[in-house]
Amino acid sequence: MKILMVGDIVGSPGRRMFKEVVARFKASGEVDFVVANAENSAAGRGLTGALAEELFDAGADVLTMGDHIWDQKTLRPYLETEKRVVRPLNLPSEVPGRGYVSIESAFGKVTVINLIGRVFMKPYECPFKAVDALLKKIDTGNIVIVDIHAEATSEKIVMGRYLDGRASIVVGTHTHVQTSDEAILPGGTAYLTDLGMTGPSGGSLGRDLDQVVDIFLTGLPSPFKVAKGPAVLEGLIVDVDRETGKAKSIKRIREQSEVDA
Repeated sequence: MKILMVGDIVGSPGRRMFKEVVARFKASGEVDFVVANAENSAAGRGLTGALAEELFDAGADVLTMGDHIWDQKTLRPYLETEKRVVRPLNLPSEVPGRGYVSIESAFGKVTVINLIGRVFMKPYECPFKAVDALLKKIDTGNIVIVDIHAEATSEKIVMGRYLDGRASIVVGTHTHVQTSDEAILPGGTAYLTDLGMTGPSGGSLGRDLDQVVDIFLTGLPSPFKVAKGPAVLEGLIVDVDRETGKAKSIKRIREQSEVDA
């Protein structure tokens, strides 16, 4: 089973790039299942139900989120009915939505888990204890995918090693900068510290460069507008053995658009 993991989708340029690349990959048979981080899809901040439907129509099978989960208030009721949008598992249990989803695919059950880190971020509940408890509680099937949305590379690396042999894929999101440490760990888990970003490549992490420069020069607050220009899709393709849940191969990808998104 060939699984595409897509880095944080930023604004309309990222959504258009996602649609273009995923359509091509699915048509060619390069991928069978697509998981994308969508927490920056709505003009760089959060996600709406309408935009989630747009991404599902474009080929996403599951959307994961992160620290911008509550930026768009209209998402909250949508999370109660749409199981394919997964918010971080280690948020308080009282909040809307769910931290994982198990989907019956043509290749068997696929479970996708979303976690959020704590280092340099808000004091969320422990992601390690949260994922431990979940894996003991539910029947995940053979294929388990984990997106840990975190700032610190060390936290993501430790999570990958911690889940080695218990997850098919562990990837990091959030920093919007793709790392080059893709590997199949000793227990058979495919790992990458950060998938990167799907959005305009000419700004700063998908945001308008002039505004970001002004903030660094003056320290004054300013809204972050999504940048313009050519877009990029960054991520990872993993071939997973559906019988064992172990990764067979791993390939980091970066697809660049030649025209303005």
